[in-house]
Amino acid sequence: MLRLSRTSPFRPTLALAVLIAAGPVLAAGPALAQAAKVREHSVASGKQVRLVMVPNLKKDCSLGPQPELKVTSPPKNGALIQRAGKVKTPATYRCPNVEANVQALFYESKAGFTGSDEVTVEIKGTDGNVSTQTIKLTVGGAGTKEGPKDGAKDGAKKDTTDL
Repeated sequence: MLRLSRTSPFRPTLALAVLIAAGPVLAAGPALAQAAKVREHSVASGKQVRLVMVPNLKKDCSLGPQPELKVTSPPKNGALIQRAGKVKTPATYRCPNVEANVQALFYESKAGFTGSDEVTVEIKGTDGNVSTQTIKLTVGGAGTKEGPKDGAKDGAKKDTTDL
């Protein structure tokens, strides 16, 4: 006598059910780790200006691993300089008066260029989280008032490659 099983070929196993349930979470993992930010910055033509400076400080103000900067979209009308160094954080910073290692990114437009430029950089902080910053640059003549248009202030000089 031949017995036929009544199990459905569409009955998922436990492993398949877990994979289906976790699929959207696993697929969204890298997207959740990246926070995108767009900033605007005015610069004078032909002058170097600091765009980004990231310290190696953890949230508890202890020293962590060196942050990493990765340019994903370089400027079309200028050049970037990446430097590492040490700075003492300003008294107004969340970790005041701490000697920290930093990674910094500077921009300089082509000589005589005026107009718009754009840089996109990925920043991997000491906590391992990656954020993406797109910096929209308005490059003007030599008399252009420099600085971020979004009101961000960090209390440091931004017009030279000195950290």
